[in-house]
Amino acid sequence: MLTIAVAAFSVFYNIFLARKLPLVEAGLLCIHILGFFGIMVTLWVLAPRTPAAEVFTVFHDGGAWGNIGTSAIVGITAGILPLLGAEAAVHMSEELRNASSTLPRSMVATTLFNGALGWAMLITFCSTLGNLADVLGSPTGVPFVAVFYNATQTKSGATAMSVVVVLMTVAANLTTGATAARQLWAFARDEGMPFSNWFSYVHLDLNLPVNSIIMTLIVTVLLSLIAIGSPVALNSVTSLGTNAILSSYICSISCILWRRLANQPLLPSKFALGGWGLPINIISVMFLVMAFIFAFFPPAPIPSPNLINWNILIYGVSVICSLLYYAIRARKRYVGPVEYVRRLD
Repeated sequence: MLTIAVAAFSVFYNIFLARKLPLVEAGLLCIHILGFFGIMVTLWVLAPRTPAAEVFTVFHDGGAWGNIGTSAIVGITAGILPLLGAEAAVHMSEELRNASSTLPRSMVATTLFNGALGWAMLITFCSTLGNLADVLGSPTGVPFVAVFYNATQTKSGATAMSVVVVLMTVAANLTTGATAARQLWAFARDEGMPFSNWFSYVHLDLNLPVNSIIMTLIVTVLLSLIAIGSPVALNSVTSLGTNAILSSYICSISCILWRRLANQPLLPSKFALGGWGLPINIISVMFLVMAFIFAFFPPAPIPSPNLINWNILIYGVSVICSLLYYAIRARKRYVGPVEYVRRLD
């Protein structure tokens, strides 16, 4: 019910209050920064301290894999996911001025800024975690809430700190919903989706892809209902997003890398990596392929239906269905934005 409520609020906002989104995002940025330092300083001052040697030199496998290295690599996707958000801005590019110059710089700045803040918060959190087993087994069911309570020793203090996290999550859903709708609309506009005419419809008065926005709510509601029957199935479906995004990165960066290696000309751009472009592309593809593979691994190598990562099955079915749709229908209709660029040239 909470999931549906948050998704419905996001859709309502993106339809009727979309013009206020830049102003709201500016205000949320201030809350984000103030809340970040408010939580960090509170943990520094009030929370119990963990020795630095334990924070930086002690590793936990939990007896799952029997190997610290494998356990760390399998868990690396948890650190990747927070850094994927900068890519979302690309899907709003058609509504921005001078997007070819502004977007790349904002993506780099966002990644560096949030990466640095996230690294600082991670060290702070690990240094004030307390007993790991007690935090994971907390009756709150949410480890970070247990850490907040251990620091403040009051329910009101832990609640206030948790509200900041929840508020920023709900706020992130506003832009995520807008991004998902624009991506669906753009793909439908290029005849790459079933029922493309309906999805690509733009409301004349609102100047928004209302049908695509509503579809994001419908899909969210349907997915949330899976939790009633099987939370494991829902986790597998939602984790599909990580592999989907990683595979899209691999495809796009590999195409650029191939053109660089083959000395093929790239499209003119207002933003370029210069001589760093080739090594960055190579390192990116290598890291993404590794992360893509290990994202399919289960949390523990135990043959149990509750611990098996069904993500690879869902991903495989999705890819096969997409390829079949492309072979049967989309290849005769889909042209893509690159074709539009060539026509403009």
